[in-house]
Amino acid sequence: MKVILFGATGMVGQGCLRECLLDSDVESVLAVGRNPTGQQHARLTEIMHDNFFDFSGLESQLTGFDACFFCLGVSSVGLSEERYRHLTYDLTLAAATTLAKVNPGMVFIYVTGRGTDSTERGGLMWARVKGKTENDLLKLPFKAAYMFRPAGIQPLHGIKSKTAWVQAVYVGAAPVLTLLNRVAPKYVTTTEQVGRAMIKVAKDGYPRPVLESEDISRL
Repeated sequence: MKVILFGATGMVGQGCLRECLLDSDVESVLAVGRNPTGQQHARLTEIMHDNFFDFSGLESQLTGFDACFFCLGVSSVGLSEERYRHLTYDLTLAAATTLAKVNPGMVFIYVTGRGTDSTERGGLMWARVKGKTENDLLKLPFKAAYMFRPAGIQPLHGIKSKTAWVQAVYVGAAPVLTLLNRVAPKYVTTTEQVGRAMIKVAKDGYPRPVLESEDISRL
């Protein structure tokens, strides 16, 4: 399986990249990002790209892949709905539309979040935007598309959040998060479990297009 990974320097993306490089069924990984991952591996190739709203110039380099793991995302804190929609919906659909065009046999997996509003009419701005993003991704002509909705995510294996205060919280709460992952997978999963679940779903499929946190942990 040949994989394209967006967001490889983020916390979820780091975990996904780790699991891909450990999995013998993943033949190659193409990481598309604005910054290098800092990793060297025989199966890893990187493309630095500045304009994430236009991938037309990369079509030839994005062709021939079996799966895309889209782990990019921004917090809605402090953003207007228009700005958050631009950085979430517009950015994601720009990449996905290009990939659907050049890889119609691709499986596209999008990391969204627990509480995403599929009706697009709820009271939470971020949930409405995420809901529209999910809904329109599912309309694209991929072989299949899956929406991953993790709740809390515990970073493992030295993976860190790029936000210092968030990382400090993860470090301090590690024992509690480990316990919750065992007894309440509905609320906490891990970077390892998300990465492993992405690979499994890309290879084997899943009965439903939307996977909640407990589904991810179970896989």
